[in-house]
Amino acid sequence: MRHAMIMAGGAGVRLWPLSRRKHPKQLLHLFDGTSLLRRSYERVAEMLPPAQIHVITGRDHLPMVAEELPELPAENLIGEPEGRDTANAVGLAAAMLAARDPEAVIGMFTADHIITPIDRFAGAVDTAFKTAEAHGDALVTMGICPSRPDTNYGYVHRGARISDGIFLVQQFTEKPNLQDAQRYVAGGEYYWNSGMFAWQASTILGELAQHLPASHAAVCDIAETKNAGDRKAKLDRLYPTLEKISIDFAVMEKAKKVFVVEMDCRWLDVGAWPAIEGVIEPDGDGNVNACERVTHSDSKNNIVVSEESHLVATMGVEGLVIIHAPDATLVCKRDDVDRIKDLVGRVSDVYGDEYR
Repeated sequence: MRHAMIMAGGAGVRLWPLSRRKHPKQLLHLFDGTSLLRRSYERVAEMLPPAQIHVITGRDHLPMVAEELPELPAENLIGEPEGRDTANAVGLAAAMLAARDPEAVIGMFTADHIITPIDRFAGAVDTAFKTAEAHGDALVTMGICPSRPDTNYGYVHRGARISDGIFLVQQFTEKPNLQDAQRYVAGGEYYWNSGMFAWQASTILGELAQHLPASHAAVCDIAETKNAGDRKAKLDRLYPTLEKISIDFAVMEKAKKVFVVEMDCRWLDVGAWPAIEGVIEPDGDGNVNACERVTHSDSKNNIVVSEESHLVATMGVEGLVIIHAPDATLVCKRDDVDRIKDLVGRVSDVYGDEYR
């Protein structure tokens, strides 16, 4: 049976001060009053019923996820006691699903992207599922057709053609320099690495056993524990000890048989504040406003964000990012947004975890 697993972990530090450990970016209601997690759910809900859609997230976020996605059964929500990167999230999700459905074919989806149009997305996902079903020994990744050279993304180099829109993976490349990114896009044989996958549960668990055996043993032990209380205790004891590593480094770059399915969609990674320009139309002066109340006077090319009905007014400023949260406000130059993570570190040095 097909299943969708939405990965909704992470704190989204670069979207501080709205995105915090206790209220991460995938749960912020910044886009037409909906969250990124809700949008991710609605995309996969076009293809699968709620009973076959699951979410893995931080345990502290489970109540918020349940409120955000009331359609999902409680047993379809998996809570990590702490984040151990995507390899362990994938492993735990696969082991839990395999315990319920040994024949499970799993689509892994992100919760921090905006993807349109949905019909093209659904078509590529269906192809990925079919490929994983037909090639039981293969892992399938979904590659985004790049619209520009971008050094913020990883790339997938396609190899031999399997069929229309399906290729063997020749190589994964982490964030390249600009010259290489330009060459990749011009050559037409590279995709952006979407972080979305399809595979049979048994296949990914077999790859995990080979390449990350300690994690494989732990997640299978956890999933096979029948009593809920014992399972939680084992999860708390074993999971935090696992090596923190991404699924790309741990498995995808080492697996012998990996296919890439072409996804020709508009794909926006909402990883930093300037990304919202791809979702929200700027006003006549280039100001992007993701807030209920805002007034600009002689101000241009600013980004203003607030989840509350709090008035933000600007006068005579240009090229700023202004983010209002109930207990903190960020003001910085647009060119400095890549330094927000460092700023959060400095704030923590002074105030501890109060604003993390």
